[in-house]
Amino acid sequence: MSDSLNPELIKKINARGKLYEVGGSVRDSLIDPSIEIKDRDYLVTGIPYDRLAAILDDFGRVDLVGKSFGVIKFTQRGAKNTVDVVIPRKEISTGTAHRDFSVDYDPNLPIEEDLKRRDFTINAIARAIPSGEIIDPFGGREDIGKKIIRIVFPDSIVEDPLRILRGAQFAARFEFKIESETLQKMKEAAHLIDTISPERISEELNKMLLKADKPSIGFRYLLEVGVLERIMPYLAKCVGVEQPGGYHRWDVFDHTMVCVDNAPNKLNVRLAALFHDLGKPDTRELVENGATFYGHDRLSTKMAVELMRNLKYSNDLIDQIRILVEKHMFSDLAGEKGVRRLIKSVGIDLIYDLLDLRRADIIAQGLGQDPAEVDDFEAKITSEIEKKSPFGVRDLAINGNDLMEKFGLEEGPLIGQILNGLLEIALDEPQMNTREILLSKAADFLRNSIDI
Repeated sequence: MSDSLNPELIKKINARGKLYEVGGSVRDSLIDPSIEIKDRDYLVTGIPYDRLAAILDDFGRVDLVGKSFGVIKFTQRGAKNTVDVVIPRKEISTGTAHRDFSVDYDPNLPIEEDLKRRDFTINAIARAIPSGEIIDPFGGREDIGKKIIRIVFPDSIVEDPLRILRGAQFAARFEFKIESETLQKMKEAAHLIDTISPERISEELNKMLLKADKPSIGFRYLLEVGVLERIMPYLAKCVGVEQPGGYHRWDVFDHTMVCVDNAPNKLNVRLAALFHDLGKPDTRELVENGATFYGHDRLSTKMAVELMRNLKYSNDLIDQIRILVEKHMFSDLAGEKGVRRLIKSVGIDLIYDLLDLRRADIIAQGLGQDPAEVDDFEAKITSEIEKKSPFGVRDLAINGNDLMEKFGLEEGPLIGQILNGLLEIALDEPQMNTREILLSKAADFLRNSIDI
């Protein structure tokens, strides 16, 4: 527990103050003693900020960007990771927004005062270094044993509504229950989630999707406390939308939750699983033998893009989700031509993610459907990729420069039109992807003035 810091540094700090390990690394080691701890945070009492920075400077690189909050970024000599070393502090809420805090740090504050400001009891635990003594004034170890999430103090959620999302994230990640009083505080403060920046919301959602085996636990808590309808209204609308017809066991929301849990632990695939059926409530039509959802893939795509833009996701990730959701209804009965066209429309980088989404979707039908049927289709895709079939204009045997040189053309839209026309030919007949044949076809296009 003390091997992450230089022993001489530990001695030097403890000669003047006290050194503690705090935060998630303490919590995680108590939940699972066998876990490998990669990131640690430290707290030092009894040493003023500037003096502590000078001590650390003898052992590595010091960054004082967090001085107003009593935080030092420290990279120990020879280490790859940067850690936070903090001075004990108090935070006093000055408003309803997440950043409305007055921060007062004081090296003479006891460790218990610092732990008092933390969100949940499981995070309000410290370990003295090097003795290993556990400081646990709020019963965090007991709550870990009971597998519950409990706030440290009654106004914890109101003072920082982001803790609603953090609580749901921890519940999903550790498969703990949120205790009743904490859950009630979350419900009462649900409307305050509107004061949280979209970036902070998406950050917690990402943690829930990536760090939990069953993200559904967290999303169900967000639904229960009334936050899901505020941050993802289209997903909340899926609750209770039945899917009669003999293909689905659950309503759209429950199906989605099972799909997310069974998707591989990749952010783009799990987000696509979360959003792939958003459009079903608005496209549902009852028919004699059940219900249809024609066009739900297109509407789901539109809704997914809107939600992700509202939550300030990157354009690159939004584009990935757009493709995965838009194409999730692909036919696995396609022949070679259809397979090549699917790869072209999805892209080699995403095609296997699309198959993983389909597998999760099949499992989430809940009636024993076998996702192994996707394996045969994957073999077809892999075969086409290994053949080095053309899937884009870059895969063609000629490029724009060849066209300009051969036919005396100038750079412009016509070049792109010709290349796209040649790609269509090569997609249908890959053996025609040769320089000689493509230049001949390009000559035909130009000679006959075909509108490509």
